[in-house]
Amino acid sequence: MKTLWLTAFIISSLELTSNQISSSQPIVPIDKTAPRSYPEEGRFIALESEVRLKPQEPSSKANKSQIQQGTQLSLNGRTFPVAWSKWSQAGKSYIGISDTGLMQTFGVELLNTTNVARQPIQWFSRSRTTTEYLPAIARGPYRYLDITSLARAFGWQLKVNGSTLQISTPPAQVADIRPELQGSGTSDALTGLPQRIVVDLDRPTVWQVSHQTQEAVITIDAAAAPALLERFKPLPAQPPQPQLGVPSQPDDEAAIPQPPNQPSVAPTPQPPPLIVEGMGNKTTIKVKIPPGWRPKVSSLSTPSTRLVLDIAPDAMVERDILWAPGVRWRQKYLNLGTSRFATTWLEINLRQPGITFRPILGTPPSLVGIAPLVKSAPLWQAAAAINAGFFNRNSQLPLGAIRREGRWLSSPILNRGAIAWNDRGEIKMGRLSVEETLITQGGDRLPVLYLNSGYVQAGIARYTPSWGRTYTPLTDNEIVLVVQNNQLTRQIPGGASVGKTPIQIPLDGYLLSIRTNPELASVLAVGTKLSIESFTVPADFSRYPNILGAGPLLVENGQIVLDAKAEKFNDAFSKQTAVRSAIGTTASGTLIIAAVHNRAGGAGPTLTETAQLMQLMGAVDSLNLDGGSSTSLYLGGQLINRSPATAARVHNALGIFLQPPSQIDK
Repeated sequence: MKTLWLTAFIISSLELTSNQISSSQPIVPIDKTAPRSYPEEGRFIALESEVRLKPQEPSSKANKSQIQQGTQLSLNGRTFPVAWSKWSQAGKSYIGISDTGLMQTFGVELLNTTNVARQPIQWFSRSRTTTEYLPAIARGPYRYLDITSLARAFGWQLKVNGSTLQISTPPAQVADIRPELQGSGTSDALTGLPQRIVVDLDRPTVWQVSHQTQEAVITIDAAAAPALLERFKPLPAQPPQPQLGVPSQPDDEAAIPQPPNQPSVAPTPQPPPLIVEGMGNKTTIKVKIPPGWRPKVSSLSTPSTRLVLDIAPDAMVERDILWAPGVRWRQKYLNLGTSRFATTWLEINLRQPGITFRPILGTPPSLVGIAPLVKSAPLWQAAAAINAGFFNRNSQLPLGAIRREGRWLSSPILNRGAIAWNDRGEIKMGRLSVEETLITQGGDRLPVLYLNSGYVQAGIARYTPSWGRTYTPLTDNEIVLVVQNNQLTRQIPGGASVGKTPIQIPLDGYLLSIRTNPELASVLAVGTKLSIESFTVPADFSRYPNILGAGPLLVENGQIVLDAKAEKFNDAFSKQTAVRSAIGTTASGTLIIAAVHNRAGGAGPTLTETAQLMQLMGAVDSLNLDGGSSTSLYLGGQLINRSPATAARVHNALGIFLQPPSQIDK
């Protein structure tokens, strides 16, 4: 493999002074009289020389007073949520962009690496065997790639404006768009035929891809001539046609009735219908995609500068990147029988100093609320995260165990699977319940069914300040009791009050809600002193300060122990195929957080297949998490398993931290 080293740090012709990266002056190319408008592709180093020098890696110990950071990127006038950092070292200034942000907003391909300080990339390279390297630096929850020399080489203009990094790339033109169909027809729904669309450009430029259920949208920062746009005008609307093979789904959680081991018969793929739209210096290409297929965009500069969009059932880019010490990013197809499942996962070495993980909420500090993981994870300063427990999407309330640093935020329900851990790297998975008892001064013992839960049943439920400032009755005719300093101070009679009357939760106590059984209120008169007794089942769960519940339990001690019925999941959930999130541990104690998407050309995995896939990843213990449209795997500021446009809002998640976790829920 040809290796080309980036040397923005030590080749004087590429050095930038502190004035060239500032809040008032953009970066401009040093040689304004150069005859070519952009450098020969694949040569980010020594544009006037063939010298091969190793770059000086940026120091993580840069003077903090000289570091600027932000989480907004303005790229050619469009704003993206991308983390960036500007730092000074040895009298020079440099700018870095989060690696996942660079991948998703510029189209830079991140290649496999075992070196956290040096990231190989491909971006309009001469060939697939040509590799360039960008220095990488970890700072907080992000891994920044230094783009200083990349910007210099391709003529990008950079400017820091407050918390926003503004980047302008030279204007580019779309010369042609050529749809192609490769190979000959086949009815094999599992492999199908790749579709290819070649976009010829006059120079390298940035692009973004958004993949929804049956459409891919690629936005290119390049203008297209009116005559070219005319060739791809939208066709008149056609009535929907039934799709053989994999049924269309309203979302990822819809059940697929056909057995997964019985390949369906799909129509022979045809050249995808294209819609090409232009606005100013932007060209948007919309392509229809068969269910279970994926888009993949690559860039080349030889023999001409072009983007190549491939659409195929197995178009996912496979990756193996050591992202940070103790954090490995994996992405590949895993084989089960005749099926190949697109799988993205992180391997977390819990023995690595500084790595911790915690439950995180979608809308802290309240337990009520949901948010996209790509927005909630940065609030907690998590480096990585995966969606976790179930919740009621309508009421936005939790439906399972959440315990953080010894404090119960929400109790488990229905004896479902849960994961518990401490900061010594000890982890337990199993089915969990909590038995809580309210004890009066007279010795009466009353069971408390649930704590801070959206799961509503007849009996007593308890709500603490962890729920939020107020509690609004979830059912009509609830009797609400106010407890302060372990003494009942007020009874609020029930009525048709569901969703109408918020009740303040005392900071020095809690609320008790009595549902369906009003006679319990007679035992709990105002003035009654109360105490609470609580323990976990099994008892050893109580020794772990952090717990997240979901279910069902998949693997225990290396054996598949899946029993969805025992955990009170309905038959439809138990049998459906869907995109899945899961968590597991290996025999050596490595934590795995995984997102499993559709099999090539088909539907997502069943629960049994999910258990088997976790075993293939090395898990000896494993738990299913909330899935379908909730499945979200986050790393360094971005979702790495799907387009954020297709990810639903979630209630809670598991956050991975490379520094002490934030305490924004307190």
